[in-house]
Amino acid sequence: MDALEDKKGENIVLLDIQNVAPFADYFVICTGSSDRMLDALAEGAIDSIREKYRKKPRRQGTASTGWVLVDYGDIVVHLFSPDQRDFYQIEELWSDGKILLRLK
Repeated sequence: MDALEDKKGENIVLLDIQNVAPFADYFVICTGSSDRMLDALAEGAIDSIREKYRKKPRRQGTASTGWVLVDYGDIVVHLFSPDQRDFYQIEELWSDGKILLRLK
């Protein structure tokens, strides 16, 4: 979360989905205002986790599509353009989860 905040990610949400989904414990959802920012957010998250926990995540999607996913196993980071975040409405789709933190 700090890495996303440091890279100026917007509307960051930490969603606890432990009791909702068997494949992950948490979603981190964040908006980036441009393709360049989405790439920077993804790289920042990857570098931060690699440095702190020695884990190598899987990255899927591209900034040009407006949705980049960084999968750490128990934690999945969703990085969206504003339009894609509005379209997919991940928070609503996973509304049975509990919002633990929201940073505007």
